[in-house]
Amino acid sequence: MSGLFISLEGGEGVGKSTQTARLAAALEARGLHVVVTREPGGSEGAEAIRGLLMQGEVTRWSPHAEALLFAAARADHVEKRIRPALEAGQWVLCDRYIDSTRAYQGGQGIDDAAILALHAFGSKGLLPDRTLLLSLPEGAGEERALARDRGIADRFGARGPEFHAHVAAAFERIADGEAARVRRVDATGAPEAVTARLMDALADILP
Repeated sequence: MSGLFISLEGGEGVGKSTQTARLAAALEARGLHVVVTREPGGSEGAEAIRGLLMQGEVTRWSPHAEALLFAAARADHVEKRIRPALEAGQWVLCDRYIDSTRAYQGGQGIDDAAILALHAFGSKGLLPDRTLLLSLPEGAGEERALARDRGIADRFGARGPEFHAHVAAAFERIADGEAARVRRVDATGAPEAVTARLMDALADILP
C-alpha cells in the first residue's frame, strides 16, 4: 500500500467530523489526494448497518451485538473503500475506526482481545498509520454534543456521564499502550488552532 491511513478518534462532541473535513483540506492544499470517510459507514453495506446501530433505544442492542455489527460494517468498509484507496496511493481520513469500538464496547465490558480478534478476521487487522485522539476536559464534549444535536442524541451520545467516563478512560489506555500509532491532540480553542495541532501531529509522516 502506498497511501497512508489516518483515523480521528475521541468521545462525544470533541469535533472529529469538523476536524476531519478541515484536516482533509489542509492535506489537499499540500498536494495530497485525500479520501474522507467515517465509521460506522463509508460503504453501502456499512451505511445500512449504521442505521441499525445509531437509531432506536439505548438498549436496542447488547454490547456483544454492537461489537459484532461494528465488525461487520468495518469489514465491508475496509474491503470496499479503505483498502482500494490506499492501494491507489490516496490518503484516507476516517472519522472513527477500530479504537472507537475498543473504547465504546470495551467500556461496556467487552474484552479488548475479543474485539481485536473480530477485527483480525473481518478486516484482516488493518490499523491506521496514525490515530489522532482529540480530547476535551471531562464533560465538555457531551455538552457540545447536546448543543449540536439540540438535545437529541444518538444511542451512544444519550448514555450517561459514567458511560462516557469509561469511554474516555479506554481511549487513554489505548493511547498509553500504542504510543507509536496514537497521538493525543488538545481539542480546545478555535477550530483553526486544533487543525494546526493535528498537522503538527502528522509532521513526521507528511511528504
